Amino acid sequence: MTELTWATLRTPVGVLSVGCSDAGVRQIRFGHPPSAARTVAGGARERRDGALAQLAEYFAGQRRRFGLPIDWSGMSRLQQHVLGTLFDSVSYGETVSYGTLARLAGSRGVGTCLPARAIGRIMGSNPIPVVVPCHRVVAADGLGGYSGGTGPEVKRWLLVLEGALPPTLDWDAASLGP
Repeated sequence: MTELTWATLRTPVGVLSVGCSDAGVRQIRFGHPPSAARTVAGGARERRDGALAQLAEYFAGQRRRFGLPIDWSGMSRLQQHVLGTLFDSVSYGETVSYGTLARLAGSRGVGTCLPARAIGRIMGSNPIPVVVPCHRVVAADGLGGYSGGTGPEVKRWLLVLEGALPPTLDWDAASLGP
């Protein structure tokens, strides 16, 4: 397994940890990096610093698309396909239902439509949230779940930031908390 270089970024939705390999961003975690994480020199450090800068721009409302290399190697082929379809197809400020993403992924090479539940599991196991925008995948009848940070409230905050949902009267772009 390739060693990752890690760094953290304070964001309005809490601390994010970014883990990069020489190939690109491999993990984004809500909270701190794994306790055994080490910082290494080389291309991974450059990729990590670029990822931190782009994430900071995103949370400041200055970036709508990430221009980062992504290291898909830590994912199954199905995860790579579905998350790659999401990354390529659903833009800033847009949402897609689990079922629609299942059909879209099926039409792009899986061959058959996956069950929406399978899409939900893949979104829940997304190792690169925010950059690979699983928060943009919603239930047909509402917001749906979210496994990052404090859960659905983080999803709601990200969708409000992007303009996909209207802000509530108490919405504060600077923080998720009350």
